[in-house]
Amino acid sequence: MDVPPIDAELALAEMRARREQVIDTNLVPRWFWRSITVLMVLFVAAVETEIPWVVAVGVIVYTLGLSALIIAVVRKARVQVRNDLIGARGACAIAVFTVVLVAAGIGLGFALEALGVPFPATLATLPVAVGLAAGGPVLMSHLRKLMMSRPLAGSR
Repeated sequence: MDVPPIDAELALAEMRARREQVIDTNLVPRWFWRSITVLMVLFVAAVETEIPWVVAVGVIVYTLGLSALIIAVVRKARVQVRNDLIGARGACAIAVFTVVLVAAGIGLGFALEALGVPFPATLATLPVAVGLAAGGPVLMSHLRKLMMSRPLAGSR
């Protein structure tokens, strides 16, 4: 059975469009990154006060907020992207992003504490939060490009 070239071309275009739709549906949205940063800063500030009721409220707000954000993102993702679609380069990008932010936060926090600056953890969290809010969408854009560049058939 011969398939006319135009039909094959249209079928491939449809497959690419569907793949793009699946990828876009499963990327972490921009609002998530900003929301996480707010929760993160509030949580660290609450813990750093060392006031028991403030810590308790901070833990509850963080837990409920994070749960709500995760549920919202999971509900948005109607399908699951295969792990091999992200590839080793995507996994490496996620790991590097995470390690850089964690190292920056820990390093700055210890430096501020050594200098005797009040609320060193909260202050160290602020640039990490900015990096997360600004870098998260950039990471998602990079991952999208990586996933879109993968062959349609993939390896089985």
